[in-house]
Amino acid sequence: MNIAEEIERLKRERNAVIMAHNYQLPEVQDVADILGDSLELARKATGIDAEVIVFAGVDFMAETAKILNPDRTVLIPARNATCAMANMLRPEHIVEMKRRYPGAPVVLYVNTTAACKALADITVTSANAVKVVESLDSETVIFGPDRNLASYVARRTGKKVIPVPEDGHCYVHRKFTVEDVERARREYPNAKIMVHPECEPEVQERADVIVSTGGMIRHAPEHDEWVVFTEREMVYRLRRMYPNIKFHAAREDAVCVGMKAITLRQVYESLRDMKYEVTVPEDIAKRARRAIERMLEVS
Repeated sequence: MNIAEEIERLKRERNAVIMAHNYQLPEVQDVADILGDSLELARKATGIDAEVIVFAGVDFMAETAKILNPDRTVLIPARNATCAMANMLRPEHIVEMKRRYPGAPVVLYVNTTAACKALADITVTSANAVKVVESLDSETVIFGPDRNLASYVARRTGKKVIPVPEDGHCYVHRKFTVEDVERARREYPNAKIMVHPECEPEVQERADVIVSTGGMIRHAPEHDEWVVFTEREMVYRLRRMYPNIKFHAAREDAVCVGMKAITLRQVYESLRDMKYEVTVPEDIAKRARRAIERMLEVS
């Protein structure tokens, strides 16, 4: 059996589309109808005509797709496809921070659970966080859960950005060090360095470009060689899009276990057996949808 061909057959049979994040395995990216970063996927999720969405990404992304498509069936191929950073933030953290800073808007990265998004005033992605925070009529914002993105936003906006929780982070992006930057400069002297804003501030400071994965795609044509400081599989996406440009992964061990929980066979089995369906309680979905839609309006 050719699994990719079976997936195509089942997509037609189920009237389904496959959405996949840039960090998915190459063979999963290859069968996706819609591929992108968190912002691109959130935008495109609002215009889908299919009856079934198979979301090849981590759980909070599938929840977002369900929140934006309450009448469609949303499936995630693996139950253990989860985001460690999203799980660091709990609703009680937000409630406590709102008590400490009354009146400060709650800005949450889309890398959060639906229950947390329901407590947010607005959501952001790494692609639009600065623009969204600049749009708010407040000099102080509560921002979670990524500490490094919060720091990046504070530097770019000049506002007081209070991280919640205090040490929220992505373990993949925390791997990157100043030594990695220096090594990349030595090994690839003609390359420029692009880093994700979830990287540590000292790594960001030594980069040529600080951008989301969607931003990496947009900036790539500006130079003919890059070292990429984000999850390893982003290099596969960039090489596919720009075969005449050189891309190097900053670290081969920069791997998101949650993203890699989904295999091509699991995508096939998800379509075949209509598993695993994503559900979000209606009251939580309604409040979370307001925060997401507000972000999309600002973006």
